[in-house]
Amino acid sequence: MKLQRMNRRALTLGALAVSGALALTACGSDDNGGSGNSTSSSTANAGSAVCGDAKKGQQLLADGSSAQKNAIDAWVKAFSTACGVQINYKGGGSGAGVTSFNQGQLAFAGSDSALKPEEVTASKQVCSGGQGIDLPMVGGPIALGYNVPGVDNLVLDAPTLAKIFDSKITKWNDAAIKKLNPSATLPDLKIQAFHRSDESGTTDNFTKYLIATTPDNWKYSGGKAWQGKGGQSAAGSAGVAAGVKQTSGAIGYFELSYVADGVKAVSINTGAAAPVAPSTDSATKDIAAAQVVGTGNDLTLKLDYNTKAEGAYPITLVTYEIICDKGNKAATLPATKAFLTYIASEDGQKVLSTIDYAPIPDAIITKVRSTIASIS
Repeated sequence: MKLQRMNRRALTLGALAVSGALALTACGSDDNGGSGNSTSSSTANAGSAVCGDAKKGQQLLADGSSAQKNAIDAWVKAFSTACGVQINYKGGGSGAGVTSFNQGQLAFAGSDSALKPEEVTASKQVCSGGQGIDLPMVGGPIALGYNVPGVDNLVLDAPTLAKIFDSKITKWNDAAIKKLNPSATLPDLKIQAFHRSDESGTTDNFTKYLIATTPDNWKYSGGKAWQGKGGQSAAGSAGVAAGVKQTSGAIGYFELSYVADGVKAVSINTGAAAPVAPSTDSATKDIAAAQVVGTGNDLTLKLDYNTKAEGAYPITLVTYEIICDKGNKAATLPATKAFLTYIASEDGQKVLSTIDYAPIPDAIITKVRSTIASIS
């Protein structure tokens, strides 16, 4: 089953890459000098409608959010095929991405948390005459994936989640879980709660939800580093998801696209008429209510973790691409700008909903496109 799942994902990403490449090729310059060259060659030329001034053979290094890596992988395949640009996105976590960006090592970084004031200050050392800005590009639900034999439709709420991840509820047949799942057969099984070992924007967003909804049960300050007591740790969303899949009685938090065979996703009791399962639609309903709170070219969003709107999933994240508004390196700016332009485009955003991510709402992504056009 695991192999089949991997094959399905590979086929999905491959199909997306091909269709994306064809879309990009179709948008490329049709000026091939009458030589009969293929359209894929023309898209690599300077002046291509999508590839911009990016030149074939250019290389970009990026790092950051592991939550968006599946989206980046699909985008990179399409863009690289059309434009001949090599993009190496490590996906080492939001903390690693921000640190490396502010050390001048990356063309852009991905982070599930917006830059902090001190990080913006640090970015001015590498953004000549400018600073790092946050561009919301990928949305999605943070799923609570679980592996509990015999339990197919688990419902939890914020207080119960807080107690589980702080080692205050330790068995799956605990009374609080039974109350939320009266028809389920809950086993007398130890809970194995997995969290991130690396600094993570996914951790930051998950704990922001707990702080906003159940402060009496989650009394930590929050941030990218895990603060709860006990549990098991793993690196990256993929590491946490693997730990849950391999461990009976496990639960962990990660982006929805990492939910795979052997792992099911918790539905959240928000106080609405019915519990809400994580999906691209339920996440979009929450993200659509977000407010832009950044200043200038920065487009940081404020999410509503305490929503009770019908069908709105409350534990969402937005991954930002971090770039200098001014003072980007001349060698990498053309390719970086072209790639960001593509992923913010209508075609780029359409890819997201096919691989368990949520596109950024129109009102916000329109501002992102304008900002990308102005970076220098």
